[in-house]
Amino acid sequence: MHIPSAGVAPTKPLPFYRHLYFQVIVAIIIGVLVGYFDPKLGEALKPLGDAFVKLVKMIIGPVIFLTIVTGIAGMTHLRSVGRVFGKAMIYFLFFSTLALIVGMVVAHVVQPGAGMNVNVADLDHTKVDQYVNATHDMTVTGFLMDIIPKTLISPFVGDNILQVLFVAVLFGIALAMTGERGRPIVDFLNALVTPVFRLVHILMKAAPIGAFGAIAFTIGKYGLAVLANLAWLVGSFYITSLLFVLVILGIVCRLCGFSVLKLIRYLKAELLLVLGTSSSESALPSLMEKMEQAGCKKSVVGLVVPTGYSFNLDGTNIYMTLAALFIAQATNTELTLGHQITLLLVAMLSSKGAAGVTGAGFITLAATLSVVPEVPVAGMALILGVDRFMSECRSLTNFTGNAVATIVVSRWENALDRDKLNAALDGKLESDPDRLPITA
Repeated sequence: MHIPSAGVAPTKPLPFYRHLYFQVIVAIIIGVLVGYFDPKLGEALKPLGDAFVKLVKMIIGPVIFLTIVTGIAGMTHLRSVGRVFGKAMIYFLFFSTLALIVGMVVAHVVQPGAGMNVNVADLDHTKVDQYVNATHDMTVTGFLMDIIPKTLISPFVGDNILQVLFVAVLFGIALAMTGERGRPIVDFLNALVTPVFRLVHILMKAAPIGAFGAIAFTIGKYGLAVLANLAWLVGSFYITSLLFVLVILGIVCRLCGFSVLKLIRYLKAELLLVLGTSSSESALPSLMEKMEQAGCKKSVVGLVVPTGYSFNLDGTNIYMTLAALFIAQATNTELTLGHQITLLLVAMLSSKGAAGVTGAGFITLAATLSVVPEVPVAGMALILGVDRFMSECRSLTNFTGNAVATIVVSRWENALDRDKLNAALDGKLESDPDRLPITA
């Protein structure tokens, strides 16, 4: 994959209307207006958002496979694969746990559910049952076993990112061990990277349409009025997630020598896409490419980003403990310190078991409350109406957390080109509109 160096002369600036972030902003605004003034039409536009997300998921498998295999095949020491994975998992475990604790602390300080005095018996739990039923087969053992695919090619016809990661790592190691005899295959895969990422750029041109359909459906189906009923909870979650990114992740970024605000600006097109589609997966291929352009080594990007999409869910973790304690407060359920510690430990495990599941945040919460009987699962009916609005914030926080993690682990591995990183974050790497999916 061709990456322009920091010394490349900037190309002629594109008109503002050709930038993807501008087009997505316009699409989101129009989608909100359509959903608000014509809810039925807004709901009918749901297939546009679903179709775009499916298009992106279609290409995720090949992108991950090619990035990882070519990255590992280019490594001089295979031990570095395990070292990168180990460092990434340490980072993920620490910050995922910290996010759970932050959500719990904020719930105690803000008390978003206090004074609601909801009677659990009066709640309609029928709509919640489908999510509870979806958690029955979600165990840590089942999750780990599910990482192993049925066949070598089955991950490419499914939607389990970790299965693709598993096969890609094994194939990359095997290819690296074959030495010169495997060189023709490595050259072929390196050549295949170019048309695959060109396909990503083609698909990204449909991003505004997907964002328009998805946001129109959300507003049309749930309406803005539902936010008023639980504004304190939704507002608390958004503010907490924002502070987690700007303060906690901001400190991490500062210690590593870069600014989280500049990183957010660098990824603004992808963040807007995540906001519009309420899915961080819609921007996964773009994130991998832009992290590599920002100076992170291909092999590190290939290992950290896909793994982080399953194990580094900061936004989801904040949501889980905050929502759980909100339900407890709203239903006047007293939780001892022991109950809360149990809730925290169960949430740590269940958040991994629900990785890669559509609507993972709500399903993970159902799985957690099913194991912690002190908090009534039926109380989830209280937040079902606004969960879609909180889903966008979960996805944005998860996405940003994985971008930060990729740069941090790259720095730990001495696999970060600081000149490229600074040039990218300072906006000095002008992009070819056909090379990167930030224009259309």
